[in-house]
Amino acid sequence: MGRLFLIHLEGYKYSCKHCKTHLALFDDIISKSFHCRNGKAYLFDNAVNVTVGEKEERMMMTGMHIVVDIFCVGCGSIVGWRYEAAHEKSQKYKVGKYILERFKVLGPDGSSYSPTLDNPQMSGSDADDM
Repeated sequence: MGRLFLIHLEGYKYSCKHCKTHLALFDDIISKSFHCRNGKAYLFDNAVNVTVGEKEERMMMTGMHIVVDIFCVGCGSIVGWRYEAAHEKSQKYKVGKYILERFKVLGPDGSSYSPTLDNPQMSGSDADDM
């Protein structure tokens, strides 16, 4: 394996909760009103230090989307997904954007997210966006 070159972000940033690799800037958040199986998820315009998995179709709450899972390059943990295509015209704005699951990243202040703080009766449903 070759040497790993990481992008270092300045300012308020989200990082991998396992290895603290920088993933996205607070200023790149488009929406905080997304949800996944582990609670909150944020839609970002850009993410760094991630690799992508295979394209797959997923049925989300807002319809069918083609997505790729994104993984931290530092430790290989899955941290969210990127939208590749949306079948619904109203959902096309998501294409090329990144979802980071709050449960899998550290916030700008270094804090971890606990899904039970949002909803103590979480059902553990499949990843959905809102």
